[in-house]
Amino acid sequence: MPRSASLVFSFFLGAIAVTEIATPRLTHATQPTTQATATFAGGCFWCMEPPFDALSGVISTTSGYTGGQAKNPTYEQVSDGRTGHTEALQVVYDPAKVSYAQLLDVFWRNVDPVDGGGQFCDRGPQYRPAIFYHSAEQQPLAETSKQQVAKRLGAAIAVEITAASTFYPAEAYHQDYYKKNPVRYKLYKWNCGREQRLDAVWGKRD
Repeated sequence: MPRSASLVFSFFLGAIAVTEIATPRLTHATQPTTQATATFAGGCFWCMEPPFDALSGVISTTSGYTGGQAKNPTYEQVSDGRTGHTEALQVVYDPAKVSYAQLLDVFWRNVDPVDGGGQFCDRGPQYRPAIFYHSAEQQPLAETSKQQVAKRLGAAIAVEITAASTFYPAEAYHQDYYKKNPVRYKLYKWNCGREQRLDAVWGKRD
């Protein structure tokens, strides 16, 4: 190779080395967090999925059981009311697109906050309303929103606010029930008086 060509080739290799040193590769540890988790209980989890699924920024919703002592509970066990669990919805969301405060607004608008004995036609502790916070940031937001709801309604609020514990996803047939069985879902929701009671508490939706 002629000396001039050798010098050019050496310069080229040096440029590549400098470029590789100056441009560090992103690793999994340096990637920004774009997901967070929220968990809410508002009675039948079938009815809690649609309002959150419709919210921009929500990545996924999962119906399940939480707040009790039994491990890996089944629907039948939770429905019996002796596991300590309540039906709940776990929401994975993008905080850059939707805030936890917005999720709280959706939660409150879809529960009867003065009823701690269940929700609508579903009675018992397995249907009690609750907010399960996942961080020190979520807790005060939940507490503040509860105070605001109490002031708006002029009544004691029965929704408990507690730290999130193990969440057990419900059986597959419960997931997206309103999509898989739209007629049965609408019939159940109407007969349960859910929409009617929500309108009475919060006013009719626009």
